[in-house]
Amino acid sequence: MYKLIIFVFFCTIYISSPAQVEVRREYSKQWYEHATFYQVYPRSFKDTNGDGVGDLPGITSKLEYLKSIGINAIWLSPCFQSPMVDNGYDVSDFKAIHDEFGTMADYEEMISVANDLGIKIMLDFVPNHSSDKHEWFEKSVRREEPYTDFYVWHDGREDEQGNHLPPNNWVSVFGGPAWTWVEERGQYYLHQFYPQQPDLNYRNPLVLEEMKEVLIFWLERGAAGFRLDAINHMFESPGLEDEPLSGWGEPGSYDYLNHIHTKDLMDTYGVVEQFRRVVDNFAAEHGTDAKILMTEAYANLTFTMMYYESESGVQRAHMPFNFGLINDVHWDTSVRRIKEKIDEWLDNMPSGNTPNWVAGSHDHSRIASRLGAERIGLMNTFVLTLPGTSITYYGEEIGMFDFRDFDFWDSRDPNRTPMQWDDTAFAGFTSGSKTWLPVHPGYVTRNVQQQTSQELSHLKHYTKLSELRKEDTFAHGDFLLKILGERVFGYLRFLPGHPTYAVVLNYHNQEEIVDLSVFASLPDTLEVIASPVESKHLSGNIISIGNVTLGPYDALVLKASGNLLSPAISLLLLVFYV
Repeated sequence: MYKLIIFVFFCTIYISSPAQVEVRREYSKQWYEHATFYQVYPRSFKDTNGDGVGDLPGITSKLEYLKSIGINAIWLSPCFQSPMVDNGYDVSDFKAIHDEFGTMADYEEMISVANDLGIKIMLDFVPNHSSDKHEWFEKSVRREEPYTDFYVWHDGREDEQGNHLPPNNWVSVFGGPAWTWVEERGQYYLHQFYPQQPDLNYRNPLVLEEMKEVLIFWLERGAAGFRLDAINHMFESPGLEDEPLSGWGEPGSYDYLNHIHTKDLMDTYGVVEQFRRVVDNFAAEHGTDAKILMTEAYANLTFTMMYYESESGVQRAHMPFNFGLINDVHWDTSVRRIKEKIDEWLDNMPSGNTPNWVAGSHDHSRIASRLGAERIGLMNTFVLTLPGTSITYYGEEIGMFDFRDFDFWDSRDPNRTPMQWDDTAFAGFTSGSKTWLPVHPGYVTRNVQQQTSQELSHLKHYTKLSELRKEDTFAHGDFLLKILGERVFGYLRFLPGHPTYAVVLNYHNQEEIVDLSVFASLPDTLEVIASPVESKHLSGNIISIGNVTLGPYDALVLKASGNLLSPAISLLLLVFYV
């Protein structure tokens, strides 16, 4: 009896430990819950017609490559018809392919080839606004029904001289007034982004129905789901009250105001619930795999977690994008802070949902430029071995850098340069004589072809990590995270009846020696399965858990021989058989 009491005591300590997070292990997980996503920025991925702009046939031509590096799904940045004021995030026709990218036939071919390779394609959907060139907006300007109130219009105010003034002090995300006057209609319209991106009016039920039809249109054409862009800007306070000063930022800048009337309004979550019903019903009616929603919202943790589901359990998005590894992890961040960011998401995520991890996107500086080239392998290891969904921005698998050509860029362009395929002219991106953005000059020594042929490379390291993600331990296993020193942290991925893995990361630039025996149930020695290019540890090396030497920025994936039991079960054996 006393042995049982001791066992329960130790298991209680183990289970209640804040460092241990149990990940749902059911083998009925949906495809997205352990998928490796890859963001393709169409303008920059591959050009097949020589105009210097990437296109859909270019993406199709590289699907075999994406399959070879372990990609399960693509998130495709906007490919809809657009004047390209905001590189496709200003949509003039939600049901047409942008001319520069190809035709609907090209889209259908891409979907067909992707399906044959087992790759799913998600589309970037922009629900908050359209282009001012959209037929809806042009008819709304002319007050043609039923489009008169498809956008947010207001008479505005007048000063003493009779000059038109905006209705309030709201500013756009890109700075300057969020209202533009249209003489033809005699009113202001709201735009939370560029003036060429008028906000749709979701308080008009016809707008919501039209956007649902857009989702169904693309679901019928093979889309695996949608990333909902800028979702938390969809609603504004109907009273159009002035927003209070934030206490910082320059006048006229977005940061100057506290956006309590134009962002994170509760109405948004109701629309997401309706979008969720659309994709769920479609999948059920057509007998397909789950069709998913991923939300982009730069919001605090409370607002972000509400995108998973309501308090009563009504399902919303399948997952909100987790920007913690971008916004809160910097070159000088402590490992304790990094652990806090991981725990924060896992501890606050509603039970039964899926975490996701992303270290870069089209709106953020690349890993090599933001955190240093030495951390390319470390961050790829991190994103690809944590539980849940991983998301990789194109080119991160080869460690691409931002490129600032001061004659040819805006503030968001440096990390959108053409993909570096080989060492030929324009990095093999195009056969033409120009590219829409300059190619990074370092492409000659940093490209896919070169790293494919090298014995050790970022690409081969990435491919090995993506292979590991397909193992049951990583797809379904538990997760236990510990701080191992001032600069080092590590975690176990374990699943009864399957191999146990230890992942150890040295985030800083000094050599560290750590003792992994703090993790219960590990054997005396472990095998190196994956290590970054700069590591002195090679795949197949055997190391002692009591004396693991990590070089600066090292990141090791270590495998325990045999199929170890979980630490809790190991305690049971210890109590009853020792």
